Amino acid sequence: MPAPPTPTPPELRVLAPADLRPMRQLLDVFGTAFGEPAADAALRPGDAYLEQLLGSPTFVAIAALEAGTVVGGLAGYVLPKFEQERSEFYIYDLAVAEAHRRRGIATALIQRLRRLCAQRGIYVIFVQADHGDDPAIALYSGLGIREDVLHFDIAPADGAD
Repeated sequence: MPAPPTPTPPELRVLAPADLRPMRQLLDVFGTAFGEPAADAALRPGDAYLEQLLGSPTFVAIAALEAGTVVGGLAGYVLPKFEQERSEFYIYDLAVAEAHRRRGIATALIQRLRRLCAQRGIYVIFVQADHGDDPAIALYSGLGIREDVLHFDIAPADGAD
């Protein structure tokens, strides 16, 4: 019996200001993957905001598309450093729709990001994973060096200095 056909790899697209539809689809993928679809939809930014964000030199979104539909993607930020003339890249979100997982899409997205960062002279990419998120930890462990750090959220304060 012949093996089933191998799925065609998705198109990986670095989103630009005109890519509002795929960006909104990527927001849907993130909302579903992170268990927040209703909350995300209620607070979604408008077109002008997304166009400005996608045109910013400090924001990157890469979508994985199959037949014109986003099935995964990543989004993150270029962080210009002050102590040296260089930048880092922080992967803020990375997700693949459940029906499309275990096919190498997340790895392909990171590999595409690695090439983009090299083209832009960015010296390192970093990402956080939550304790217990074993698939993410396995993915990132296969691609980089693990650092155990603590993360703190500090709320802004009202008032003047």
